Amino acid sequence: MTRVSLIEALRAGGGLLASELRPPRAELDSREGMDAWIDMYHAIRTLTRQDVAVFLTDGAVGTQEENNLRHLVNNLGPDVPHERVVPFLTSKHSLDFCLSYAEQTWQHGFEALVVLGGDKTVGRPRCVPHAWELRREIRAREPRLALGGWANPYADPVEQADYISDDRFTAEFYLTQIVSHLNLGPVARFVEETRRRGLDRIPGVFGVFHYRSANPRTLAALGHFLPVPAEGLAAEFAGGATPVDVCARTLRAMMDLGVR
Repeated sequence: MTRVSLIEALRAGGGLLASELRPPRAELDSREGMDAWIDMYHAIRTLTRQDVAVFLTDGAVGTQEENNLRHLVNNLGPDVPHERVVPFLTSKHSLDFCLSYAEQTWQHGFEALVVLGGDKTVGRPRCVPHAWELRREIRAREPRLALGGWANPYADPVEQADYISDDRFTAEFYLTQIVSHLNLGPVARFVEETRRRGLDRIPGVFGVFHYRSANPRTLAALGHFLPVPAEGLAAEFAGGATPVDVCARTLRAMMDLGVR
């Protein structure tokens, strides 16, 4: 199979499958941390060899995580196509760190970087108020690097489309909040509005969560970070659905909306 970069795949307008992974927590001891990163490398190698793009988060839930770029550069090796790996960067670092991080991302063969604001309620403060401000600074420092932003299909679709279409958005693509076939109405309205506004030129990558169960405690914890259709999930699992079934139903529902 001919490998193409994430950006090439998005611009081609065909189907795209990607996986989002979270780096090991920084507070793990050296042995646990090493084992966790070894598992991470195996996962990245396996996915990219199957032409699946991999996003690697940065402080996704407010806890300190290891420097994802440093570990990628030191350990991935030449056999992993870097153009299929996309690190995340939040603004919850110093501005100097963020700009240096972006430069190193390009220098080490990673063609894209997702730049997000980060949760303002936990952890260290942001270096800029809004993610687009950091993307603008990065664009000035390293214009060759493709940048990814963020949109929320469960927010007001007109406001989200305004946000994406604004010249200050400064992104070649965007990721979205986790979506589900169990709450598809807002997602359909978001897709319709972006199409009506001709925003297909800025492709979106929709997030789908792989729920392993409908454990109330787990779903309640997840609910702090993403919209969780807990009752619907409980009903589907009680009806005999497997985690793969639940995930596949969302993928099919998104395809029915024309998302590829």
